[in-house]
Amino acid sequence: MIKLRISLRQIYAFVGYCVLLVYLLWPGRFASRYDYIEGEEIYDQLVRKTTKNVSLMRNGIRCDYSDVIEENVYLYRRPFTEEIINNNVKLGGEWHPEDCLPSFSTAIIVPYRQRERQLNQFLIYMHNYLRRQRIHYRIFVIEQYDPKPFNRAKLFNIGALIAMKLDYPCLVLHDVDLMPLQLGNLYACSRQPRHMCSSLDVFRYNLPYRGLFGGAISIQSHQFMKVNGMSNMFSGWGGEDDDFYSRLENKEIEICRFSPEYSRYMMLKHRKEQPSKDRVAFLRNGHLRYHTDGLNSLVYKEVGFKMHNLFTHVLVET
Repeated sequence: MIKLRISLRQIYAFVGYCVLLVYLLWPGRFASRYDYIEGEEIYDQLVRKTTKNVSLMRNGIRCDYSDVIEENVYLYRRPFTEEIINNNVKLGGEWHPEDCLPSFSTAIIVPYRQRERQLNQFLIYMHNYLRRQRIHYRIFVIEQYDPKPFNRAKLFNIGALIAMKLDYPCLVLHDVDLMPLQLGNLYACSRQPRHMCSSLDVFRYNLPYRGLFGGAISIQSHQFMKVNGMSNMFSGWGGEDDDFYSRLENKEIEICRFSPEYSRYMMLKHRKEQPSKDRVAFLRNGHLRYHTDGLNSLVYKEVGFKMHNLFTHVLVET
């Protein structure tokens, strides 16, 4: 007769794994109901504004976006994920349509460090994706050069200031590992700041909680200025998105989302970062720093600024 010896610790571990599995698979943990903008209402909610140089173009024909929104094509497939098709992207990762006058100018800001493979995938696909939307855009990659813990929010602040100096009225704050799947999710700003990736594959295309406001968001430049940008305090993983959401609430700025069929994203596989030990404390007392911690307290050193074929590269020490 074989005797099995199971320790109390093993039993606790087994029960813990079971509880975690139930939590991850239980549909009720998601925000099953939340307000969103329907497909037919999307265009009316977008803010039609461009940089001054685009506004001065005189070809007279306005770009039409009705087919992009109505058809809402699924684009994340070959060959769009493998190579840039008919590469006519300008130096610095900027593009605008030549056959019509775009209604939107958007700066896509990507915080980055040591994810070369993902960056390459992102640039190939996003240039194929964005040019089909017929908007004016430019991709800024803000790379943290120092060995300090990664400060994602601070890199967003740096990129936002650079983009605003270049007159971009719309900012998209975008993680390098997220890929939009549906073409109708226009990379333009809506009247309210928009959580663009509310239907994400790793959450089974559900929204985990209504206050989630990260991954990929669009916000008008003047709104980002109004809330003093993001906090510079969140070094390491976690907390900065929730703090930013609280900043918007503090200024009574409501967010919005497009309907789930427009907001689907895929997350590229990557190594999970260690959570910051200070994030809870910073979140708890964040309201005390909204006016003193952000764009108006941003300190960094620009190590390099280079116009690459597919992006504007800003190398910084934080």
